Amino acid sequence: MKITIRLVTFLKRHWAMWVLAFVCLTASTIFSLIIPKMLGLGIDTVLNSGQITTLFIAAGVIIGSSVLRGVVGYGNRYFTEVISQRVAYDLRNALYDHLQGLSFAYFDKAQTGQLMSRATVDIEAVRTFISQGLLQIFQTVFLLIGITYLLISLDWKLALITLAFVPVIAWQVLTVSRRLRPIWLKVQQLIAALGTTLQENLTGIKVVKSFAREKEQNQIFDTDAKRLYDTQIDATRIVAFNTPLMVFLLGAPTALVLWYGGRQVITGTLTLGGVTQFILYLGMLAMPIRRLGSITNTYSRSTSAGQRILEILDAESVVKEKPGAVEFGRLQGQVVFDNVNFSYDQMAPALHDINFSVQPGQLVALVGGSGSGKSTIINLIMRFYDVSSGQIKIDGVDIRDVTVASLRQNIGTAQQDVFLFSTSIRDNIAYGVPNATIDQVIKAAKAAQIHDFIMNLPDGYDTWVGERGHTLSGGEKQRVTIARAILKNPSILILDEITSSVDAETERLIRLAVDELIRGRTTFIISHRLPIITNADIILVLKDGRIVERGKHIELMEKRGLYCQTYLSQLAVPGNSDKNPKETI
Repeated sequence: MKITIRLVTFLKRHWAMWVLAFVCLTASTIFSLIIPKMLGLGIDTVLNSGQITTLFIAAGVIIGSSVLRGVVGYGNRYFTEVISQRVAYDLRNALYDHLQGLSFAYFDKAQTGQLMSRATVDIEAVRTFISQGLLQIFQTVFLLIGITYLLISLDWKLALITLAFVPVIAWQVLTVSRRLRPIWLKVQQLIAALGTTLQENLTGIKVVKSFAREKEQNQIFDTDAKRLYDTQIDATRIVAFNTPLMVFLLGAPTALVLWYGGRQVITGTLTLGGVTQFILYLGMLAMPIRRLGSITNTYSRSTSAGQRILEILDAESVVKEKPGAVEFGRLQGQVVFDNVNFSYDQMAPALHDINFSVQPGQLVALVGGSGSGKSTIINLIMRFYDVSSGQIKIDGVDIRDVTVASLRQNIGTAQQDVFLFSTSIRDNIAYGVPNATIDQVIKAAKAAQIHDFIMNLPDGYDTWVGERGHTLSGGEKQRVTIARAILKNPSILILDEITSSVDAETERLIRLAVDELIRGRTTFIISHRLPIITNADIILVLKDGRIVERGKHIELMEKRGLYCQTYLSQLAVPGNSDKNPKETI
């Protein structure tokens, strides 16, 4: 019920529409209850007095009630569907907005397929219940209350016989709901798992085909699909058994009404019209009570889906913005790490006692093996994570005291793992500056050494790059991201392995673009190709999360330490194109 109540709170925003639907539902129920009453009156009138006028009035009321019931029924259905669509819209936006606000720590553990399933399949399950179940529950309750009153007013003994099945049905509904909910929760999880398998295989289709693993991947997908099939069949089996049971529980009282009511008519204590009303009212209850089976099904599924949705909405970001956080303006670019320690999981420290100071406009090179802490330092500057202890200051201000958006607006990045959106090259370059003119985009592309290539494409800057930019080569995508960073004009720049895995000519073009990009900006560069960072103002050599060496290239070479050993070992690699230790970026 806690899950249901929280989901229903989304209806508050649409209370006016909800009131209209509720009014239409109430009116439809009242008009429905009038029809059996008039029909019973008509029968008794014909049998007892034969008054044609009364018969015509009853017939007119029945026709009028039927027409009005149709009108308000349309309103009820329309408003209910609008409400369900609006709630689904609100839920999707709330879910997406919340995901956007979560820190990287959440996405380190989350699976894309699971998140997509919750934003689509689970929200649709909630919408279906609101559209096809919620108001039907109210309608069933209204009918039960109204019919109970009318039947008791006719004959209380026969009313008790007629309504004796209600507690049994209520018990059955609760029992089935309890049995269905864990099954539907498992179904929702299996749908998400199937989506994850599909998403990973489509994303990694080149790897699958390269290793000829299509058969094995098909088997994995088939196994997931079979588990989903079996679980859905379990739920269907319960629902299929429940529906005829509901029909039986309605059929038994009908037989009792005919038997006992017929005796009452024979003895003269109840009219034929009264017995007719009993049967008709019982028939009116039949449809909504039969629907209780499907309502129970949709309710169980929606609560299971709602639980998964609320798990995301209740997730808290590790990186939290302070109340009253200030806005960063244009930064000078001074960066200070003051005794910074950090751990991703509070168990294995990733950084130990990191201390360094960077002045505006300086070039800082981060050097070290995999897992040494280079990327972690970058992530902390971007505030993808918060330090475990210590401080990071930019222009003398602790970055936890400023808004995250204003901090990241001042930082530009170009990374090894290039991501382009499925849109035009122009839109990808202008991603950080959506209102940029085409002239500004072209200027940035020229600085990134990518303009000539773009102009040779069929549609120029309007060329569609495809999913993740798959129509472009690695070097071309890299230069697009550099153009994106140039256009953003950040105060602080982060370059992460931007020349790895490219040919010599592409690397030359990227270096020319980087020369333009770093001018006048505080720049952090990560590279395993050490000769390209020889002119850095500060080189920080990291090992096991600690700074083990620092200084300029010549100073570190003279120390004959880890940096020198790594540098010399790279020069010894046959075919290395970076053999001039004084070569600039």
